[in-house]
Amino acid sequence: MKVQHDVVFLLDVDNTLLDNDHFLMDLKRYLAEQFGDALRDHFFSILESLRAHLGYIDYLSALQCFRFADIHDPQMLRVSAYLLDYPFATLLYPDALAVIAHLGRRGPTVIVSDGDAVFQPRKIQRSGLWDAVEGRVLVYVHKERMLDAIEADFPARRYVMVDDKVRLLSIMKAAWGERLTTVFPRQGHYALDVDAVRQFRAPDITLERIGDLLDQAFSPSDAHAEPVFAGRRA
Repeated sequence: MKVQHDVVFLLDVDNTLLDNDHFLMDLKRYLAEQFGDALRDHFFSILESLRAHLGYIDYLSALQCFRFADIHDPQMLRVSAYLLDYPFATLLYPDALAVIAHLGRRGPTVIVSDGDAVFQPRKIQRSGLWDAVEGRVLVYVHKERMLDAIEADFPARRYVMVDDKVRLLSIMKAAWGERLTTVFPRQGHYALDVDAVRQFRAPDITLERIGDLLDQAFSPSDAHAEPVFAGRRA
């Protein structure tokens, strides 16, 4: 039987702990240099079509489809190495690893990300996040639909979800209610889309950067303490 924790911290990856927008810019630049603007745009149109169909970004499947564009340039075969060997550790937001250590003093930290079964785990490993959470990594197609599975793997009285997508935070809050504290770092293009953010329930805590979590002191840990943090910010 698994031990029930007082609190478990669930952490998104892309644009929460690392700057995935920067990676996309680098990938666009690389593809344009290798194949030109037209084929770069074609690759990203494939990527977007797959995202709409699958519900997550699948770079490697997009690359397979890209091969069907009658590309005979041998450089095309090196794109996979570019993706899999990209130095994601360089894209960690300032203090991201310190935040994981800070939260880990109160309860288990768990990576909960959407993505495919190959590239996303590779990204998490290459960034150093896998080791930072001691291998507690979950990758789903739609994490907001997997709350029962998350709770089965990491049972807790309370949860904290840190994510740059207010839509996901709102869905999870509706399901878990006061058991969940939602934390919204305003990083990346989703978080900075003001009109999209306004459509959903306001998170419990809004931060300008993930490193601001270091300023959040923990509330007393006892059976009657509901807030996870001593002070909340809207």
